[in-house]
Amino acid sequence: MNRTLTEYNGRERNFNKEVALEYIDTIVNFLREKVKESNCKGLIVGISGGIDSALVYALAKKAFPNNALGVIMPIDGMEHDLGHISELEESMNAKFITVNLKQTFDSILKTVDIEDKMSISNIKPRLRMTSLYAIAQSKRYLVCGTDNKDEYFIGYFTKYGDGGVDLLPIVHLTKSEVKYLSKLLNVPEVIINKKPSAGLWEGQSDEDELSFSYDDLDFYLDHINNNVIINKYLDKNVIEKIERMHKNSEHKRQSAYKPLDINKK
Repeated sequence: MNRTLTEYNGRERNFNKEVALEYIDTIVNFLREKVKESNCKGLIVGISGGIDSALVYALAKKAFPNNALGVIMPIDGMEHDLGHISELEESMNAKFITVNLKQTFDSILKTVDIEDKMSISNIKPRLRMTSLYAIAQSKRYLVCGTDNKDEYFIGYFTKYGDGGVDLLPIVHLTKSEVKYLSKLLNVPEVIINKKPSAGLWEGQSDEDELSFSYDDLDFYLDHINNNVIINKYLDKNVIEKIERMHKNSEHKRQSAYKPLDINKK
């Protein structure tokens, strides 16, 4: 019988600690192997104050205790996260660096004449991606992404922003599994329990923007091959929106689309 990290009894969810610890080792070994294959020296992670970047940093630190760099990149609205980031530094025995991108962001807004709220907001993760790669290249580090299974499936990330990375260590973990592994790796409780937010604008909340909960999305993904169970426990509108978001975001999970090669028709 196959062991799984998450087991269900109806909607009740339980985690297998032994499997979780084994998977932590799997991710750590994956990170070490990819750094070695790339002839690099370590890993870099953008630190937001949220749970996903906290877990990814904890895994990177476990893989490379002396060569895992966390980078804080404030633009605006991060004040409430800074205390949580300090707690993460302390719990990980780490010292993050700060790259303030506020002036750069403001300069781009003055140069590029756009008013669409989402287009403006997506400049932020793209600036952070550029900054991470500049630092990573100078140190011969690889860039670790922080997208979890939920975000990746529905395309809840910025193309060539937080989606522009070398490695995706937690892409096979649902949000609830991210929380569970974070507890095992000493991520501060205040980060584990805080309301998920992409930080795209003041007061932004993932679940408010999505109009469904991560709990529902986790359940959908954990039963993706069992439509009977999905239809029994999830609202039809939620199912339709999840599937629509997945379909509409397929381009984000692919390299640039190309036409047929004229020589291979």
